[in-house]
Amino acid sequence: MIINRRHLLMTGAAAVSACATRQPTANISPLVVETAQGRYRGLSENGVMVFRGMRYGESTAGRNRFMPPQAPSAWAGIREAYEFGDQSPQQDTFLAGAETMSDDCLRINVWTPAADTAKRPVMLWFHGGGFEAGAGSINIYDGTNIAKRGDVVVATINHRLNVFGHCHLGDVLGDDFARSGNVGYLDLVAAMNWVRTNISRFGGDPDNIMIYGQSGGGRKVSLCYAGEDAEGLFHKGAIQSGAHIAVQPREMANELTYELLKELQIAPGDAIKLQTLSVAELTAAQLKVRDRMRNRFSPVLDGECFEQHPFYPEAPKRSSHLPLIVGTTRTELTSQLGRRPGIFDMDKAQAMGALKMFLPQEDIKEAFETFQASRPEANPSEVFFTIASARGYVRDQTLLAEARARSGGTGDTYVYRLMWRQPVEGGRRVSQHSLDLPFVFDNVDTVPHITGPETEETRAMVDAMANAWISFAHDGNPNNPSLPEWKPFGLEDRYTMMFDVPSHLESDPHKAEREFMSRYESQQLKGVALHRR
Repeated sequence: MIINRRHLLMTGAAAVSACATRQPTANISPLVVETAQGRYRGLSENGVMVFRGMRYGESTAGRNRFMPPQAPSAWAGIREAYEFGDQSPQQDTFLAGAETMSDDCLRINVWTPAADTAKRPVMLWFHGGGFEAGAGSINIYDGTNIAKRGDVVVATINHRLNVFGHCHLGDVLGDDFARSGNVGYLDLVAAMNWVRTNISRFGGDPDNIMIYGQSGGGRKVSLCYAGEDAEGLFHKGAIQSGAHIAVQPREMANELTYELLKELQIAPGDAIKLQTLSVAELTAAQLKVRDRMRNRFSPVLDGECFEQHPFYPEAPKRSSHLPLIVGTTRTELTSQLGRRPGIFDMDKAQAMGALKMFLPQEDIKEAFETFQASRPEANPSEVFFTIASARGYVRDQTLLAEARARSGGTGDTYVYRLMWRQPVEGGRRVSQHSLDLPFVFDNVDTVPHITGPETEETRAMVDAMANAWISFAHDGNPNNPSLPEWKPFGLEDRYTMMFDVPSHLESDPHKAEREFMSRYESQQLKGVALHRR
């Protein structure tokens, strides 16, 4: 069976589109694996075993909506695991493809070299799209090449998003719904529990699980490093362009809930009616609330799943012994902001004016001069993107790494910055958000509009990043022959791997930029009653 798909995800405001689905080889044979709940029949494709759309939780429809996930029920016989399962309901413009959206979205996909007893490292991927969009079935996340390259087991999941995963109802419906604002996070926990229970049947090692993700997926990894529910379910992680310092305060979450009820003309005391609405009704209402409130349904400081922010005011002690990779691309926001007319052709005055979105007026001149000095040949638009990305992404990554270093934990933190200039569009996007994905997954062929065609340089980038992630999955250390020595981050040396052709290790790269940004807190703390500059 050949599953032909095209799939588009808007990661933030940036599109990562698959040009074509990787086609299986003509010789396809089925394989049956028995899980704790029942037997699945997968497929042999392109040299790996693939199992798509398996359940790690029951449907979250009806009375299960807004409730913690339930373990899947057992069944007799054999179920086919040939096709990806439904995705969490989300805005239609985020998607294109054959997959449907529904409450029945707690699904997991597995790629493995063999369903044997080899105990391979497990790489469990959390998809991007913030906390409101995305799916584990996107072509660029295909685990075939990494499973073969690294002799690892790769898994991706779907889970609840936006209002379905993060609508805080505890203050209107009581204790039964105390965790409703974080059920999307609890889905991640359920997936990790499923992996721990079942992955040995797929040739994986339940005692060697790496969680990793990019953008919103990196934010989910951050949550798992902080959350008590996730403790002990994984052994290492990678946060790619998604350091998550703080979650939404309960008061702000309640504002969204009351606005949602108002939009749907439901009295707070009757909020249980939200479980009876159609997916379309609830999705449409939450989008109106999001736009009106300029806020999104996202994880909540509910006092249940999270009693304090993930990495504020300090790093979580419970995960300080676990190794971590964390980093960003050089100009993340050339992706999200790149569609604005004229933004790549600004003069200095226009670029400084555009920085009002990110910095106080009185800081803009100093910022421009500081960042221009790091790359004197850069035009004003590139300087703007570098500053905006440093404020929106690099600052939070720095705060997270610093908090980890101060914690005194035994887990090493490996920091990186992706510097390779993508050649498409004359190089004007520099190193955009999501540029790491084709290299980490060894799937350059899926996104030529981002990387250009496969070349010696793209192959070198794949070797550098994919091999580092694979090495890290094996033993918690990313060092391998494709890279110079990658030393852990510390507050004194601030070692950072600069991924490029060739890659190199640098101590405190772009120091003046970092020192300038040190005057600001995390952007995620905006609106929270904390000390600010």
